[in-house]
Amino acid sequence: MEQHTISNHQIASFAGKLQEDERSPATIENYLRHIRAFAAWAGEQAVTKELVASWKEYLTGKDYRPGTVNTMLVSLNRFLGFLGWHDCVVKTLRIQRRLFREDSKELTRKEYERLVSTAQASGRERLVLLLETICSTGIRVSEVKYITVEALHLGKAEISLKGKIRTILLPNKLCRKLLKYAKKQKTVSGEVFLTRNGTGLSRKQIWAEMKSLCEKAKVAASKVFPHNLRHLFARTFYKVCRDVARLADVLGHSSVETTRIYLISTGAEHAHTLERLGLILLGLNDKNVQKFIWNLIFSN
Repeated sequence: MEQHTISNHQIASFAGKLQEDERSPATIENYLRHIRAFAAWAGEQAVTKELVASWKEYLTGKDYRPGTVNTMLVSLNRFLGFLGWHDCVVKTLRIQRRLFREDSKELTRKEYERLVSTAQASGRERLVLLLETICSTGIRVSEVKYITVEALHLGKAEISLKGKIRTILLPNKLCRKLLKYAKKQKTVSGEVFLTRNGTGLSRKQIWAEMKSLCEKAKVAASKVFPHNLRHLFARTFYKVCRDVARLADVLGHSSVETTRIYLISTGAEHAHTLERLGLILLGLNDKNVQKFIWNLIFSN
């Protein structure tokens, strides 16, 4: 039986395949990081189903969340499939769908407003507009480059990602604000959000600028990242239209199930729902409860 061993050439070939499939740079980076982590852990051992199962057990025993473990396994399984090593693929962990989100990671509307106000008070106009653009349209951080002067004049942006093209409408108020900003920056065409050198903002730079607001805005850093603005947009949009299929189209999701993840209630909201059920009776000393029990016993 042929022994399977991982080489840098194989990893590079897989990266090329991901690029052909038009995967985003961030997705490719994640795949490769997970594969290299496995390769470093495995060392010179031959890759077998048993070894991959041991890797799965190792990850489960660490402090990784089940979802993170599955993401790492999916990356590795796809790589193994690419190599034709289907006999080495393992199943992911079975995870029950979460009923609620952690409050500590959920960005609220008030916290969003504090971030915008803090950026405004600091004279950081570009950051103010960037926050408002992501949050009012629900675009991904990788899609900011599609907010162009041309798109603002049309009132809509054509976004091409993962082999799909979708059109998003841009609020009139946002278009006016961004066109005014572009004129001030002497940007007559192309991307609106640029660095001083005239290049588009990178994901890393957008993250760093958002994080810099946390302390003054008094918002936990764990809540402040671009994708949380997208989540806030999704929850707000759904409260208005109550149409998950329409929201999925706006967000560019292939599956409605992905969209449902954005709409999971917070722990506090879930607890409030449980309280509203009214299924916890009053204390047994309460006269109404005593009367109810008495009637129940003697009615039979």
